[in-house]
Amino acid sequence: MSDREIVTVDPRLGAALPAAAVRTVAAADQVRLHPDLPADVAAAFARDLGAVDPEAPEGDGTVVELVPGEAGAPAGAELLEAVRVMDRLRSPGGCPWDAAQTPASLLRYLVEETYELYDAVADDDRVAVREELGDVLLQVLFHARIAEEDAADPFGIDAVAGELVAKLVSRHPHVFGDGGTITGAVMSPGEQQVRWEELKAVEKRRDSALDGVAQAQPAAALVAKYLSRSRRAGVPDDLLAGASEDPLYAAAAGHADPEGHLRAAAAELARRVRGAEAAARAAGDDPAALDDDGWRRYWPT
Repeated sequence: MSDREIVTVDPRLGAALPAAAVRTVAAADQVRLHPDLPADVAAAFARDLGAVDPEAPEGDGTVVELVPGEAGAPAGAELLEAVRVMDRLRSPGGCPWDAAQTPASLLRYLVEETYELYDAVADDDRVAVREELGDVLLQVLFHARIAEEDAADPFGIDAVAGELVAKLVSRHPHVFGDGGTITGAVMSPGEQQVRWEELKAVEKRRDSALDGVAQAQPAAALVAKYLSRSRRAGVPDDLLAGASEDPLYAAAAGHADPEGHLRAAAAELARRVRGAEAAARAAGDDPAALDDDGWRRYWPT
């Protein structure tokens, strides 16, 4: 007769055991798989632990059964599920549209989703922010999954995350110190920004303060980024001011976030126009009616 114990595992974590159950499973005479475990997770447990399927005869001694459930998964567990779903969509038998995409074909979606997230944050719409963050995350997962298939230089989402972790740790020595040791040192936000740029320049071995600035961003934001980089590098103001006499350049130079400033102005303009249109309708006129030539006129005459 066997002693039987149940261990709950979270399929979202793949073939990972709860830390408290590792010794119990290691000491078991037999590890059995519950029939409700996803096939890929069950296969991984069978490979890694020698676990047997539910149809196998139950052995003697201590028997542990791995049962699916929520086992107090850490933050980020759903990210693993998102990776699994993306892999399924891109794999044979998945979605034909997803399988046909390339990094180039996805670029417009990356831009669209980023702007939609921008709008949601600017509007302080919590529901929309959550949704649009997911859409941007999808683009990251999509590009990383496609990158796995590159014959010359394949990499996946783990490489992306690993490089991000290494970057965050190395660029925050005031938090992690050398080798990841937490120091508790305090820096002002301005000092942190300067130090970030200094560390980034060393990592990237850049020849210019302007190297690495994204060229695809809107012109106003591009000018502001060039100016902020140049000023931090000590470029004289007269050299920067002489780049253009265009008033748009001067406007961009006068704001830390000219794109946000212009978007706020656009929102105010839209508010005024819509308000005037609503007032015209209330007065009995239709500001969107067609005139005699077939054009829409927006203001009562």
